[in-house]
Amino acid sequence: MANNKMLVDERQRNLGNFIVGRLLPFREKRQVGPFTFIDHMGPAQLGPGNYFDVDQHPHIGLSTLTYLFEGAIEHRDSMGSVQVVQPGDVGFMTAGKGVAHTERTPSAFRDGTSHTIHGYQIWVALPKELEEMEPRFNFYPASSLPKWKENNCEVVLVAGEAFGQKSPLVGYSPLFMVDIKATEDTHLDLGKKIKGEVAFVIVRGGIDLEGERVEQGQMLVSKTRDHCTMEIKKGTRLLIFGGEPLPEERFLLWNFVSSDRERLKEARQLWQEGKFPRVPDDQTYIPFP
Repeated sequence: MANNKMLVDERQRNLGNFIVGRLLPFREKRQVGPFTFIDHMGPAQLGPGNYFDVDQHPHIGLSTLTYLFEGAIEHRDSMGSVQVVQPGDVGFMTAGKGVAHTERTPSAFRDGTSHTIHGYQIWVALPKELEEMEPRFNFYPASSLPKWKENNCEVVLVAGEAFGQKSPLVGYSPLFMVDIKATEDTHLDLGKKIKGEVAFVIVRGGIDLEGERVEQGQMLVSKTRDHCTMEIKKGTRLLIFGGEPLPEERFLLWNFVSSDRERLKEARQLWQEGKFPRVPDDQTYIPFP
């Protein structure tokens, strides 16, 4: 691989009966633009007696972005938000100074049949001046996101600005997240269509770039901003994301993100002492590991 690119393989790990693949962060690159953490969920079969259930847990200093291709997740949080996220929708929870939430298979899907869940859960770090903002939850149905066809590709602008388009999910710093499906073998030149650092996650299929083949389950991170030309095979689906890097380093501790290491320790203590806001009518609790 040319030295202006970094190739990352998913590192599979088990969450109970569920397998996720960790893509970001990795040793050589902690963030891409403001994107701090990416987990690939599934594809996995759920049903009877085996459902997606992530009990109550906390966050600070970030926004979580849930984007699904298959299945559904019910989001509940300490602000009282209740929202089922389905394929093509975006759930965007901004933790700010502190929030707790749960993620579960909705009751309508607990009907004794099997179904597939597949998608990504992503953390976006907040700018330093907004790390302690009031928490909020925003939901963007699939119908609200810009969609168009370009050069034998079906394109969805999930977040931010790219390709001269603007998503209703703007974010809190310059960023972009684009979902691309190739309907034919095609040549993609991002050129001036995106701004900032860029990474490519191969959801299905593969791309050829500078004589290298990048396959499903891999992420390619560009070290430069001027090498964004690739050949995409028919049927390939990829997510392109990135943006302008935040000026300060970000630190991670469990589910917390901050530019201040002491703030991470404080958040851990607050969670351990039961002083975080709680999800209404939910007594579950994931202890700090």
